[in-house]
Amino acid sequence: MADARHNDDLDRRIATARAVEEARVGTTPAQPAKGYSQGSRVLMELIGAPLGGGVIGWALDYWLKTSPIFLLTLLALAIVVAFRNIFRISKERAE
Repeated sequence: MADARHNDDLDRRIATARAVEEARVGTTPAQPAKGYSQGSRVLMELIGAPLGGGVIGWALDYWLKTSPIFLLTLLALAIVVAFRNIFRISKERAE
């Protein structure tokens, strides 16, 4: 008899939890929060800017037959620009 009452109580709690979860999931927006997009932008700056600067610098060095001058210069410039952009992204308010 105690088991039947315990099962009824458990079934009621499970049904309540499911209803609450369905209500919660049904009202949330489908798009990710702004914080995730800011994180993706930071990651792309950290990867894209130095990679782009390195590739362009290597291509200029190869084309102009200058050793690592353009590669190092554009790589350093790309890293500075990437950190400047990350600093600007960090000033934005995440909602």
